[in-house]
Amino acid sequence: MKKLLIIGGGTAGTMLANKLAKGLTKELDERSVEITVVSEKDYHVYQPGFLYIPFQLKRPEEIVRPIQDVMDPKIKIILDTATEIKEQQKAVTLKSGKTLSYDYLILATGSHPQPVQIPGLEEAGHMFFTMDSALKLQEEMKKFKGGRVVVAVGLPHKCPVAPLEFVMMFEDWVRKQGIRKETEITYAYPLAGPYGTASVAELATREFEERNINIETFFFMDSVDTKTKELLSMDGRRLPFDLLVAIPPHKGAQIIEKSGFGDGDNWLPTDRHQLNLENHESIFVIGDATNLPISKAGSTAHFESEILAENLIDKLRGGEGNKKYSGKVFCFIETGLDKATYISFAYENPPKPVTPSKMVHYGKVGYNNMHWVNLKGIM
Repeated sequence: MKKLLIIGGGTAGTMLANKLAKGLTKELDERSVEITVVSEKDYHVYQPGFLYIPFQLKRPEEIVRPIQDVMDPKIKIILDTATEIKEQQKAVTLKSGKTLSYDYLILATGSHPQPVQIPGLEEAGHMFFTMDSALKLQEEMKKFKGGRVVVAVGLPHKCPVAPLEFVMMFEDWVRKQGIRKETEITYAYPLAGPYGTASVAELATREFEERNINIETFFFMDSVDTKTKELLSMDGRRLPFDLLVAIPPHKGAQIIEKSGFGDGDNWLPTDRHQLNLENHESIFVIGDATNLPISKAGSTAHFESEILAENLIDKLRGGEGNKKYSGKVFCFIETGLDKATYISFAYENPPKPVTPSKMVHYGKVGYNNMHWVNLKGIM
């Protein structure tokens, strides 16, 4: 029996597992192939939905499903934590002490916010990249009556456009609350503009200028002064705030650090076309865990999973599995509570945002609601 072992039950791991199960129906029925997913949680969260929680546009139950409801029944699910990869033995050790062998290992271990890297942030600031933090920010926004708002970004992080979305949605929200004149909004970003890609930065700059949102560039978060309520940069600048929303830097999973496969931030060196771990023929990487120069986003995982599933199926059937991933990504960008734009790009094709409109916003609403179908590999 050939064994496919996927570490991670998030969007990337689930999409890939379902596509493999769909393509290997015969082999699974004959028990010549086994697909196993190791997940730390017994539920799946649609993480892009966190953006809407602070604005009370989504409820927690709308973006959470039991893991067995989103996985093909032919997939074996193990609720545990992978703690060690034994490459020579082609095995993975779990926290429970169990060891799983594999023929092909797929690392879908994700990216994880590191608020501890910004001292004072957890005490005096907010974020929205977890359910608990999004709900906490929702409660703070219910009490907000105006003041100085700072939205600050650390790199790298998943959902690269999410901070831009939040600040533009927030500006629209305070306007609709009737407190825009009482609110000063500052967006602090560590690069020369409000985004790393020129075309998106230009769009954001236009929107910010029209809506009187201040931009602080080359702002590398250092710490939060919890007594004076100021965000400090590494070059000594201080941004006073009444409400601080920060996106802390992210890192890869702890198992990557222990394995020795990753870089200093636990990102995995990944072949940009074949998606194998560099210099490894039986280990592959998908989703946020890669070091690829593209967005750590759900759509990235979607397009990667299409290629990787086809290649793994071909390899299991004696082929070479040589289809190439082009770096394709598609991202909606909310520019307010009822308008959005989108970008589509790949390694060789930079993004070109379209004019924001209500139609594109409704397209994103529809896409959000279709996530569960998409996750099952039906689309």
